[in-house]
Amino acid sequence: MALDQVDVDKWELDKDGRPKPPEDKEMSFLDHLEELRWHIVRSLVAIVIGGILLFLVRDWYFSRVLFGPLKTDFISYDWFCRLSGWLGTGQVLCIAPTEDLTVQAIGFGEQFITAVKMSFVGGFVIAFPYVFYELWSFVRPGLYKEEQRATRGVIFICSLLFFIGVAFGFFIIAPFGTNFLLTFEVGGAKNIPTMDSVIGYMLMFTLPAAIIFELPVLIHFLARFGLVTAQGMRQYRRHSIVGILVLASVLTPPDVVTQILIALPLYVLYELSVFIAKRAQRAYEADLE
Repeated sequence: MALDQVDVDKWELDKDGRPKPPEDKEMSFLDHLEELRWHIVRSLVAIVIGGILLFLVRDWYFSRVLFGPLKTDFISYDWFCRLSGWLGTGQVLCIAPTEDLTVQAIGFGEQFITAVKMSFVGGFVIAFPYVFYELWSFVRPGLYKEEQRATRGVIFICSLLFFIGVAFGFFIIAPFGTNFLLTFEVGGAKNIPTMDSVIGYMLMFTLPAAIIFELPVLIHFLARFGLVTAQGMRQYRRHSIVGILVLASVLTPPDVVTQILIALPLYVLYELSVFIAKRAQRAYEADLE
């Protein structure tokens, strides 16, 4: 028993003044790098597996997913047309293309290179929950217990918001953006887009939306550590509304109905962030007491 007491006396103390067992000693810089390397390796393996699976079904992946909004039977076009009738706006939202658009590949090897590249991009989207889990597994041990409790469930929430953002970009933004770009003409030129340009715009329509939908999580962290307040967000609500409308006007054709359809979910997201900031701010103030 005395020996155990001596051993305890030799232990290092944590931030609360309690003894830390020897196995809990801080890791060296090289140890952290080694641990980070393995987290990255496991994440890359998951992305590669997802990429290989998509490459094996590349015909379906490109035809029905990446080039989906270019098809007349894309499901969103039917939804929009039904919504237009329900809103009593006539055929305003019936924006389906009159015929399937032909995409051309003009570079030698462009189809193969694009197939490989986009397979791994899709693999990242599929593997995002696991990739985020690996990242969080590396970051979490460096947080205090209070911070760990405040971030409980963050993997599920971030993954859910990420997929909602991708879906919003793919099913809402992409059809409107595609329709606007394909019907816009200058000097009688005919739109025959290249594979590279189509893929580039599809990424622009979806991945930024996935990042934007992580706003509530970001606000939670900032408010939890006292960097953002719900009062401040309410104070700049008008500025945020203007910013949302500007963003919606950039992503959609120049008509009020479609801009509102895009701006409304973004505004709801902002108000949700205000509510989250209010709750996180209470927790921050309680920790200060």
